[in-house]
Amino acid sequence: MKIRVASLITIGMLFSNSPAAWAQPSQQKYVEYVALGDSIAAGMTPYGDYDVSYPDMLKDMFKRKNTTMKDYDNFAISGYTSEQLKQDVQNNSVVRKELREATHITITIGANDLFQRLLADPSTVQQGINTASTNLDVILETIDELNSHAKVYIMGYYNPFSYYPDEVQNFLVPLSDSLNHEIESRAIENGNRYVATAQAIDSKFEKYMPNPEDNHLNVKGYEAIAKEFWKIIKKDD
Repeated sequence: MKIRVASLITIGMLFSNSPAAWAQPSQQKYVEYVALGDSIAAGMTPYGDYDVSYPDMLKDMFKRKNTTMKDYDNFAISGYTSEQLKQDVQNNSVVRKELREATHITITIGANDLFQRLLADPSTVQQGINTASTNLDVILETIDELNSHAKVYIMGYYNPFSYYPDEVQNFLVPLSDSLNHEIESRAIENGNRYVATAQAIDSKFEKYMPNPEDNHLNVKGYEAIAKEFWKIIKKDD
């Protein structure tokens, strides 16, 4: 696969008898949001172009929450593997600067590690999954070293093989499930949040993934993914 709410203290003061309480200004939250990942986070459509991405939608959701969007950066690149993202997080000065300042970070990575192995030598797919898992662990540890206060959310993939015959899916889907299991495990071990998306996409794959020759989503599909992220982000905020 190829980017203000009044504090409780203020609310409490509004119900006090002190005239000064009414003069207390509400405190607005600010967000600095960084998105990392592959073509899914970049917003690639089923027909090879780019449209509104799920990070773009999350940015708008933050704004509708009466939150000041101080900064937004989507560094997602189509075709990115976990190794490439690891190199960015460790060595790209621009990416590292934004990660240090971020309040919220979303990550979508790992599928290309699996796909590349499938195309080159299917017998080595598990090695690709293992590589994605190891690299994601390093990515998350590095982010924590750069910014231990950021809230980090890592996406689990929907089934990209939904149009394949059942006998082919019987081989491929367990591999996708294994990748998601590794992503979830790394997220939990590093104290981050795992965002499952399969339940939102798989039962409606023809609606959200309309091109049988391509496993990317349309805008409605990315909206469904954004909503899955937002469910968890809302709880954390």
